[in-house]
Amino acid sequence: MAASDGATAAPRPEPDPDDTAWIEPPVCPVCGVLVRVYPTNYDRWVSLAMVELPAKDVPEAFRWRLTRLPSRSPIPTDIVAVRVRGIDPLPSEPVVPAHRMVCVPERGEP
Repeated sequence: MAASDGATAAPRPEPDPDDTAWIEPPVCPVCGVLVRVYPTNYDRWVSLAMVELPAKDVPEAFRWRLTRLPSRSPIPTDIVAVRVRGIDPLPSEPVVPAHRMVCVPERGEP
């Protein structure tokens, strides 16, 4: 299921509490563009594009939503990526595309 959904990204690194160095955002190794890496609702990690797009512009296989995990705190504790399945979203509804939909490999220098 993870392979067919494209949820094959490496997990985010756990920062050391004593380390004060800047944590760089993840970068796609194929195209060099910034990506957002989130855990999925089935314990895998997925690379998502940095922008939301209307559902009409994203093929069904690449549609994701970011959902807050329920907790008693009013402050969001964690966010998971959930594939949009079952009921199709409205065409104008925003979804987050999987990065592999927008990934264009860098060309080598001649």
